[in-house]
Amino acid sequence: MAKRPGRHALPRYTLPAGLSMAVTPIGVVHSPFQWRDEAPRQPTVGEPQRATIVLRPGMQNALKDFKGFEYCWVIFWFSYSRGWKQQIVPPRDTVKRGVLSTRSPDRPNAIGLSAVRLIGVAASRITILGHDLLNGTPVLDLKPYIPAYDAFPQARAGWVDALAHPGPDHRYR
Repeated sequence: MAKRPGRHALPRYTLPAGLSMAVTPIGVVHSPFQWRDEAPRQPTVGEPQRATIVLRPGMQNALKDFKGFEYCWVIFWFSYSRGWKQQIVPPRDTVKRGVLSTRSPDRPNAIGLSAVRLIGVAASRITILGHDLLNGTPVLDLKPYIPAYDAFPQARAGWVDALAHPGPDHRYR
């Protein structure tokens, strides 16, 4: 029997149930932040702090031409995550939100993303400024920040747009 015009099934989750993936860190963060409460909730919050990302041996050639960028994306593993819940109350809010609509470090896959200022590149070491990374954090990847592609200043920010700016952080009450 032919399908009626305009009637289509909704797309389904089609990956195998047991699918898992392995990643190998390319580096590690050496940061002044030892504990979660010491790190800012976002890289741009508070006084910018320096950190060093040290790449694993053999990765130094991967940094060729990285020096010319002012910012970079650090993709990392939230290695200090405490598990996750589907809904949480984010800092500066009083309402439970779906974890995927927040920037919580406690996520289904503990993957983090921070845009940081690139201060220097020497051999297999990258000095950054303005970060939210804990000491010992595994780095999964680095990507150059390109303003023409990565900045959308007029973009809507969902429920965050309705918050009082900067708003109190309920974690410290």
